[in-house]
Amino acid sequence: MIPGGQPNMQQLLQQAQKMQQDLAAAQQELAETPVEGSAGGGLVKATVTGAGELKGLVIDPKAVDVESAEETAETLADLVLAAVRDANASAQQLQQQKLGPLAQGLGGGGIPGLPF
Repeated sequence: MIPGGQPNMQQLLQQAQKMQQDLAAAQQELAETPVEGSAGGGLVKATVTGAGELKGLVIDPKAVDVESAEETAETLADLVLAAVRDANASAQQLQQQKLGPLAQGLGGGGIPGLPF
C-alpha cells in the first residue's frame, strides 16, 4: 500500500491478473478431468467432465431383459438419468473444490481496496 492507506493499483492489477490466470487454469483442468457416476448397483455408468459434459455411457448387458423390452427400456431410461445425475453431482463437487477458493478470492474483500 502507498502511504496514506491507498492501495497500489499496479499491485491490485497484478493480483487480479493472477487470479484470472488461476481461474482459467482450474477451468481447463475441470474440462479435462473425467468424473464417473453410476446407478443400479453399477449396471449403468456415466462419465462426464468436471465441467459437466457427458463423455461416455456404459450399460451392462445384465440390465437388459429381452423378454420384457418395454419395461427394460423404461428401467434403462431411469438408470441412465440417475447415472448422469450422479456423475453431474460429482462434477459439481469437483467444481466447488477447484473453483470455490478462487471464487472466494474474487469477492468478499479478496482484493484489498475494492468494494466486493
